[in-house]
Amino acid sequence: MAFDGITVAAAASELDRALTGGRITKIAQPEPDELLLTIKTPNGQKRLYISASASLPLIYLTDENKPGPMTAPGFCMLLRKHIGNGRITGILQPGLERIIWIDIEHLDELGDPCKKRLVVEIMGKHSNIIFCDSKGVILDSIKHVSAQMSSVREVLPGRTYFIPDTMRKLDPLTVNESDFIRTLKEKPEAISKALYISFTGISPAAASDICLRAGIDLEPDAGSLSDEVLTHLFRQFSYYMEEIKENRFTPVIYYQQEEPKEFSALPLLQYEGMPKKEYGSISQVLALYYSSKNTLTRIRQKSADLRHVVQTALERNRKKCDLQARQLKDTENRDKYKVYGELINTYGYNLAPGSKELTCQNYYTGKDITIPLDPVKTPQENSQKYFARYNKQKRTFEALRELIEETKTDILYLESISTSLDIARSEADLAQIKEELVQSGYIRRKPAKKKIKLTSKPMHYISADGYHMYVGKNNLQNDELTFSFAAGNDWWFHAKGAAGSHVIVRTNGDELPDNTFEEAGRLAAYYSKSRGADKVEIDYIEKKHVKKPNGAKPGFVVYYTNYSLVIDSDISGIKAVED
Repeated sequence: MAFDGITVAAAASELDRALTGGRITKIAQPEPDELLLTIKTPNGQKRLYISASASLPLIYLTDENKPGPMTAPGFCMLLRKHIGNGRITGILQPGLERIIWIDIEHLDELGDPCKKRLVVEIMGKHSNIIFCDSKGVILDSIKHVSAQMSSVREVLPGRTYFIPDTMRKLDPLTVNESDFIRTLKEKPEAISKALYISFTGISPAAASDICLRAGIDLEPDAGSLSDEVLTHLFRQFSYYMEEIKENRFTPVIYYQQEEPKEFSALPLLQYEGMPKKEYGSISQVLALYYSSKNTLTRIRQKSADLRHVVQTALERNRKKCDLQARQLKDTENRDKYKVYGELINTYGYNLAPGSKELTCQNYYTGKDITIPLDPVKTPQENSQKYFARYNKQKRTFEALRELIEETKTDILYLESISTSLDIARSEADLAQIKEELVQSGYIRRKPAKKKIKLTSKPMHYISADGYHMYVGKNNLQNDELTFSFAAGNDWWFHAKGAAGSHVIVRTNGDELPDNTFEEAGRLAAYYSKSRGADKVEIDYIEKKHVKKPNGAKPGFVVYYTNYSLVIDSDISGIKAVED
């Protein structure tokens, strides 16, 4: 969900409860568009993180400390001068705007009490942190906005602060029924869109959810709806706003598989049925959601070079496999030349010199056949020519079969590395994958001053029946799990015919319950190339029957007797363990 006015309302309510009455003891500006305030409250020390980043504006309480630069920026120095040791008297949100006002009381140079306001605007690329005096005059801002940059509002020292009303939206917290209906009837857009373009602080997700609560289809134009339907919508809209007014927030994160899909300050009907986790704090939700998103984004960015190496090698091997397959197809008629040679030896003794063809009966089929001849060659020389062509194509066929098998093995191996990159969770995982590519010859090893320590560990889960299940994140871990970690009577799982992780279930000598087999199968399906499929075939077998051929690539194993199950790849109900 966007950081809309509803999320801001939840944040403002939480910050007001946690920080009002607290004293600002430290002000830092870790980045050009960030502030970190340390505040001493009756309930202990709190840290307030504020970001006016154009790409990711945020405000929430955090336990993490971010060091500032050696020389504090001018805006930070101004805040330290005015509100260092100041007391927070209130935190509020005007209407349902994406704005938070932090009111602060402090003593001036003469010891007289003064009031200041720190304005945090969470507005995408227009986000800003603005410092004002008690009369609303801007003292400074973390971003200066001149008339050349904006025709709507200047944000410069000495200007009067005001909230720009460029969209002419209504306040959803105070709108009455008649204005609500009249405003929507004037909109030619779909009802869900009409809601979020008509009222302040309503995001598309919130607008859709209000419609779903009212049982109204999202698509019909607002102007086409009857007054009765709009009256019913207004009631649901009012109930929704009451939850915000009374601070009845339920911060929640919705998950798709293991990745955070969406967050919200209030439950969203459109995600009903998806795995979710509720929290008592919107700050906790924002910190977890965006740190998870940032981690995933950072890992994908850092894996770009490795993905390029793998993808380039995959494309090269796939082209090679296609070429080899075409060459193999050219050898399909090789036996024909052997028959030609034999028939010429049998029937060519009475050929006239200079003959261009031989017509005779093919004793393999009983039908007549015409064989082209080189008129300058003798029958024996023509026969030898066809035998030579047969032998050459036979050798080519045998060599190509081996080469195609090798190329297919390389493709499967590279696909397994691609899958490993997809499930990598940390830089340690990427370091291990890079080491595997180095060992396999896809990346040249660079001389290093000291050896990089590989710290990545397999993923760890516990089944509903209490059995420990381990999942390799890459081929090196797969080998380690299967051939060093697992005992002979532990169970081994893998997606059939697809690149993926080895899954080991520790049995402790017990006979596993059926539910644990199914959960291990889901893990093998999820951590494979077949992730997302409704049905994935899984091979499973006791580890003692899994063998590794001499010279085989990392992660490659063979087994000759196994069991199979068909399962989905939903692992949302399986408990993960953080080792």
